[in-house]
Amino acid sequence: MIMELENWSVRRWSLAGLAFCVLMMAVALGLEHGAGLEPCPLCIFQRVAVIAAGVVFAIAALHDPKGRAGAAIYGLLGVVAVGTGIGLAGRHLWLQSLPADQVPSCGPGLDYMMEILPLREVLATVLTGSGECAEISASLLGLSLPGWTLIGFVVLMLAPLGLLARSLRRDHGYRWQGVPGRD
Repeated sequence: MIMELENWSVRRWSLAGLAFCVLMMAVALGLEHGAGLEPCPLCIFQRVAVIAAGVVFAIAALHDPKGRAGAAIYGLLGVVAVGTGIGLAGRHLWLQSLPADQVPSCGPGLDYMMEILPLREVLATVLTGSGECAEISASLLGLSLPGWTLIGFVVLMLAPLGLLARSLRRDHGYRWQGVPGRD
């Protein structure tokens, strides 16, 4: 299995990452439109992180650079996008873990904030949290939706890490060092 993964091209890693982004967005939209769960501001920002990662993977798949630099650049961009999603989902989980008396008060909706506030203030307001983001509207197997989203982002991180690992290879004949039975 490891040998097969080490031979994956930039396109293959990117298509795998893109497919997982599409899956994550399909679940999010299904929960919104099918189950009637309205996304809070942090949920929306997490969706933006998924879309940003998907854009990086789509461009990388179309470009399919053969050199190490291209794989490294797309890998780093993917790590930034997915890492941002991990941070947002972690922040969301933290807000949900607060005792009721420490939950920030609910503020205006994201649409309203985007209309009247500069982007920097909107980001600061959303990241400091709102009572809306602290509500647990649904859970599965004892884990809230931001918890599942965090798991999704951690799995998604495999794609940019695969791109970065590919960029570290010297050539296509590279062998992993220190693995018994392999030269």
